[in-house]
Amino acid sequence: MRSVLRTVLCVVSLLLAAVVVPSAARADNPIVQTVYTADPAPLVHNGRLYLYTGHDEDGSTYFTMRDWRVYSTTDMANWTDHGSPMSLATFAWADANAWAGHVAYRNGRFYWYVPVRHRATGSMAIGVAVADSPTGPFRDAIGRPLVNNNEIDPNVFIDDDGQAYLYWGNPRLWYVRLNQDMISYSGSPTQIPLTTAGFGTRTGNAGRPTLYEEGPWVFKRNGLYYNVFAAECCSEFIGYSTAPGPTGPWTYRGTIMPRQGGSFTNHAGVIDYKGGSYFFYHNGALPGGGGFTRSVAVEKFTYNGDGTFPTINMTAAGPPQVGTLHPYVRQEAETVAWASGVETEPSSAGGMNVGYIENGDHLKVKGVAFGGGASSFTARVASATSGGRIELRLGSPTGALAGTCTVGGTGGWQTWTSVTCPVSGATGTRDLYLRFTGGSGYLLNVDWWRFT
Repeated sequence: MRSVLRTVLCVVSLLLAAVVVPSAARADNPIVQTVYTADPAPLVHNGRLYLYTGHDEDGSTYFTMRDWRVYSTTDMANWTDHGSPMSLATFAWADANAWAGHVAYRNGRFYWYVPVRHRATGSMAIGVAVADSPTGPFRDAIGRPLVNNNEIDPNVFIDDDGQAYLYWGNPRLWYVRLNQDMISYSGSPTQIPLTTAGFGTRTGNAGRPTLYEEGPWVFKRNGLYYNVFAAECCSEFIGYSTAPGPTGPWTYRGTIMPRQGGSFTNHAGVIDYKGGSYFFYHNGALPGGGGFTRSVAVEKFTYNGDGTFPTINMTAAGPPQVGTLHPYVRQEAETVAWASGVETEPSSAGGMNVGYIENGDHLKVKGVAFGGGASSFTARVASATSGGRIELRLGSPTGALAGTCTVGGTGGWQTWTSVTCPVSGATGTRDLYLRFTGGSGYLLNVDWWRFT
């Protein structure tokens, strides 16, 4: 990924080729820049929003996907990279296609439903993994497919009465009633009738007369059930239907997100968080992006008074920040609004660290609440070379210099030490840029930082 992003990410015009925005300097969509991500599935748990995604491999010319990723936020602007807690290797019976999944929380556990290719049959099946933490690690819950009918894109909805439903399907649309254990179901899979009244009319395809294509996302709001789905490949737009009950009958309501964004697929996730409504999707907006190298983005929206969706367009600005970031406690280096040139990797100290840092790379941390002013900055760093410098810039990568920390060699990329430097001028609430400078090649890794 870095070979693609290094030469292009700072050229804002290429990002704007995919989406039109009012201010390129404030661009925070797509929300992950270190890898290609797809098929967003948001979940709110204990006041934090977790985002589960697929992972398109660099340079892919197909849906080449081998693992899934997790990110989280408390402010809708700065996202923490939790790495990959689940991969194809989690399912011993699967051999390919780590495609679009969904996570549900119940019984004190997290259940991740994913479509993968069944090694024995060569067909697509739905597996389920379980974890005790929203960031994993996840393990195969049953050691075999939960559903095996060669269709994809599982989504789980738990109704107010406690009944859980698993929906999935392409080219058809199915559901089953999950049992309380979330890893078995009662009855047989039931096919939802794809009528033109329920899912709109597609022209020119006798085999698929409705607009429904894939990626159902079912939820309930004010007593009304919504089914948001990817419509009419290819390229896809996002449409939706509503119903008085979780299994229908469905009535098609129209388009939410028109065809946009440089990817011939799209995949939606809708959720409320901290008093706002958010619409997640993917596009091809990052450099090197396209139909097989996608990136997740998000928009804030407001339902119409009658409960219908407004038209939601892709932007590079993203949603407004909810609150601010606290700089006087430990902050993970991989918690950022934008990363330019770097990658993340598992840290020997636990979690992830920012690495593969070269001269001129930077991290943007949005809305940092310095208050009356910071006096010093400490970072946990490592370097197998002679190190480099961390410049603390305010407002932009070339903004006012608040301090510079010099990092020497530590003897290894996972040999951690702390460095501290004085800070001046960091007051109020500002966007913070950690800009890295030094010689050629990789300079240093950063695990976490904190101001005092």
